[in-house]
Amino acid sequence: MSAKFDSYQKRRLQSSYFSVVISIAIVLFMVGILGLVLLKSTFVANRVKEKVAITLFIKDDVTQKQIKKFRESLLKEEFTKKAIYTSKTQAAKIYSKEIGEDFLSFLGKNPLKNGIDIYLKADFVTPEKMQEIEKRFLKNAFVADVSYDKPLINILTKNIKRISFWLLVVSGFFGVVSMILINSSIRLSIYSKRFNIKTMQMVGATKRFIRKPFIWQSIKLGTVGAVLALIGLGIVVFYIDKYIPSLELLKDYLTLGYLVGGVLISAFLITWISTFFATQRFLNLQTNELYY
Repeated sequence: MSAKFDSYQKRRLQSSYFSVVISIAIVLFMVGILGLVLLKSTFVANRVKEKVAITLFIKDDVTQKQIKKFRESLLKEEFTKKAIYTSKTQAAKIYSKEIGEDFLSFLGKNPLKNGIDIYLKADFVTPEKMQEIEKRFLKNAFVADVSYDKPLINILTKNIKRISFWLLVVSGFFGVVSMILINSSIRLSIYSKRFNIKTMQMVGATKRFIRKPFIWQSIKLGTVGAVLALIGLGIVVFYIDKYIPSLELLKDYLTLGYLVGGVLISAFLITWISTFFATQRFLNLQTNELYY
C-alpha cells in the first residue's frame, strides 16, 4: 500500500514539474516574441529614417573639382550615411522621364542645378537636428538652397515615438502577466509540499535552509522552460528570416544575443523571486492554516 502511495506521489510531483516547465516555456516564448518585435522595431525605424535625404543645390559657378572635394568633406561628417551627387544633366533626364516629355526642348536651357543628396544617420533624422543642418549649409558658399520634406520628418518622428511608447506599454503589461502566471504555477507546485515545509520548520530547520532546495529546483525548471522557449523562438526567427530577409534577423547577432540573454535572465529572476515569496508565505503560516 505504501509503495503504491509513494508511486502516486512521485507521478503527481512529476506532473507538477511538467506543468511548471510548460507554463514557463509558453510565457517566456510570448515574452521573447514581444522582445523580438521591440528590438527589431528600432531596426525598422532606423532603416526608414536612413532613407530620408537632405538635398543641397549647388551654385552654377562652382566647378566639378570643387563639388568633388565638397562631397568628400560631406562623407566625413558625423551625420552622413552616404552622399550622392546628381548633375543638372542627370536631373533633367530623370525629371523628363517622370513628366513624360522633354521639357528642355521648349525651355531652351536647363533650369535645374547640380545637387548632392545627403542621406543621414538615423540619430540625426529629427526636426530639430535637420533644421540645424539646414541652417549650417545655407551659410555655405557653394550651396544655393537646401531642401527636404519637413512635414514628412515631423510625421515620421511623431509616429515612431507613438509606436515605441505603446510597444513599451504592451511589453510592460506582458512582463507583469508573465510574472503572475509563472508565480502561480510555482506556488501551486510548492503548495503540495506545504506540510513538508512545516515539518522541517518544526524540527528546527531555518527558513534559509528550507528555501534553498525549492529555489534551486525552480531555477532548474525555469532553465528547462527557457531552453524550450528559445527553441521555439529559434524556429520563429528562422522562418521570419526566410520569408522577410530584409530584416536580417539571422545576421543580427546583437539582437539575437539580447533575446537569448533576456529570456535566460527573465527565467532565472522570475523563478527565484516567485519561489522565494511562495516559500516565505508557507513558512509564515500557522499549522492550522495549512488546511485552507
